[in-house]
Amino acid sequence: MSPAFRIVRADFGRDAALLHAVRETVFVQEQNVPAALERDAIDPECAHVLALDQDGRPIGTGRLTPQRTIGRMAVLKEWRGRGVGDALLRELLAWAAESGWPEVSLHAQLGALGFYEKHGFAAYGPEYDEAGIRHRSMRLELIRP
Repeated sequence: MSPAFRIVRADFGRDAALLHAVRETVFVQEQNVPAALERDAIDPECAHVLALDQDGRPIGTGRLTPQRTIGRMAVLKEWRGRGVGDALLRELLAWAAESGWPEVSLHAQLGALGFYEKHGFAAYGPEYDEAGIRHRSMRLELIRP
């Protein structure tokens, strides 16, 4: 049986509205992150992935920044626990490895530490506040293809 979703490497110029639709729902509406913080100037420079349902509707997203970090990982509430986040993260890690990155880092919300640890990330440093949400820095050494 094929999954009820697929992961694509997005083009920000073409797919910005789809990416922002997911991020706006998860970060701004659900988590109360100020809209001005959710969007930033580096979006056009980032590599984005998008999860689409069987009808082509956006259900999840994530990005790789030029600073070699993963960010803006978001999955719509009704799709959580169904492998979408895992698939998004695997695609981002594959893309980072293909780009020759020796490691990748991210700022994980405390509630997501276990998710990233399951994928091999290790937390480091103290907890901190980012956009009103407690976070911890994490990193993963990448294995070259």
